[in-house]
Amino acid sequence: MGDALNYLQKPQNEPVKHYPPGSPEKEAIKKELKKMQQQEIEIPLIINGKEVKTGNLGKAVMPHKHGHVLARYHKAGPEEVEMAIEGALQAQKDWANWPWEERLVIFRKLADLITGPYRPTINAATMLGQGKTVHQAEIEAACELADFLRFNSYFLTEIYRDQPYSPENIWNRIDYRPLEGFVLAVTPFNFTAIAGNLPTAPAMAGNVALWKPASTAVFSAHYFMQMLMEAGLPPGVINFIPGPGSVIGDTALPHPKLSGVHFTGSTGTFQHMWKKIGENIEKYHYYPRIVGETGGKDFVVAHTSAEPSELITALVRGAFEYQGQKCSAASRAYIPRSLWEDIRDHLVKTVEGIKVGDISNFTNFMGAVIDKKAFDKIKGYIDRVRENDKAEIIAGGDYDDSVGYFIDPTLVLTTDPFSETMVEEIFGPVLTIYVYPDEKFEETLYLCNETSPYGLTGSIISRDRKAIKKAERILRQAAGNFYINDKPTAAIVNQQPFGGARASGTNDKAGTKINMYRWLSARAIKENFVPPRDYPYPYMEEE
Repeated sequence: MGDALNYLQKPQNEPVKHYPPGSPEKEAIKKELKKMQQQEIEIPLIINGKEVKTGNLGKAVMPHKHGHVLARYHKAGPEEVEMAIEGALQAQKDWANWPWEERLVIFRKLADLITGPYRPTINAATMLGQGKTVHQAEIEAACELADFLRFNSYFLTEIYRDQPYSPENIWNRIDYRPLEGFVLAVTPFNFTAIAGNLPTAPAMAGNVALWKPASTAVFSAHYFMQMLMEAGLPPGVINFIPGPGSVIGDTALPHPKLSGVHFTGSTGTFQHMWKKIGENIEKYHYYPRIVGETGGKDFVVAHTSAEPSELITALVRGAFEYQGQKCSAASRAYIPRSLWEDIRDHLVKTVEGIKVGDISNFTNFMGAVIDKKAFDKIKGYIDRVRENDKAEIIAGGDYDDSVGYFIDPTLVLTTDPFSETMVEEIFGPVLTIYVYPDEKFEETLYLCNETSPYGLTGSIISRDRKAIKKAERILRQAAGNFYINDKPTAAIVNQQPFGGARASGTNDKAGTKINMYRWLSARAIKENFVPPRDYPYPYMEEE
């Protein structure tokens, strides 16, 4: 971009629109929802910037009305994966040498397209294809996705500016190179923002990527890919290859030019991928970077000093927004006996009053879970609670998949802190509560820390500062994102860097410099302005 030192100003978080009655944004999203429901589209693969149709088709349906087909999408096979790899490696020869300003302007333009003319498009696609309410779509498919694009661009320039000290006659500098090879980005169904971030974060740094979206989120992913191309992304830099995970993984993971994996999904899948990489470690030209965010069994611990209405709000929003299909969703709660006696009836009444239904009806708080597989899994947990003499369902527990995959928000009360629903990730609208003796707050904190293999999110609800500090200390490793007097969900880029450790992932904090460093390979360069002209050192002048 000419002879100029270009610096990006630090961006601001994209303001959230609230869609009140009569607002322009509500009118626009309603119009887009109607339009998308009146058509069935065909979704091709995008390899080297061109549409590829395999004829092996899958269906994108609405979770709340699973008989309604939004799109039919082509699935990649081994041949298409190989084609995408070759195309990406060819594109990298040019892309890796683009000036950083020229790369980043594409993603900054993309953010403005998403928050501008295509805001209704990305939100409506997320609502219909992934079963989100307009609020849940807005905060992430539009706002968080734009934040990822803008802040990652900014953080990358901050890294480039970080240069070493140069003494007299020496110029030291660091060349932040992209990785050699390609990055495999495997993205989840539950966040359009994450689906967009995983392939674009490495691409900003000069890498190339294969993007395998979740089969249940191909609809919104397709629209995002179209926006990427409109923003000016060169062919082959990101190749869009929906299809079975086993087919794509079995072809891409053992490839000698694999340079990294950017993943969000289940713990089991991530462990399988890591094992596959380990089995092929001798084949690779370079050690692949493995970055992943996986599961969670996220907690809320209440102290006797907790304000009842604040606790109830944190539990309800934390557990049941987006049907509990967030890796950060509140799934287990520890409540002192005296406080439980005060809030039980109110909490039960609140949960039973939650409206569940078609997300196109803006009065609904919840929609349907994503698909039949998820429905059956969550239903199984609920059914087993009914057979457990140490647990009872005190609210909800009903389900119906005749029209959509609907599961009512469900409260489980257990006397066993190690019961199945207190330990295992459910990924649905089920919150299990364990009531502890008031005097055993500290013991309960240790119990919370040791119950789950995960370490993603958690919160403490208390008005007692001493109790808060105790929880913060004992639960230090229990959550990568820890909340005080708030629900354990809704991290915001540049405010609460998101990610967890233990079985919850590599904690590389999406949307931060920490994550962007993972897609760079530093080269230290020393230039000597006055090189020595003879080899002896001063110490050699006498014995």
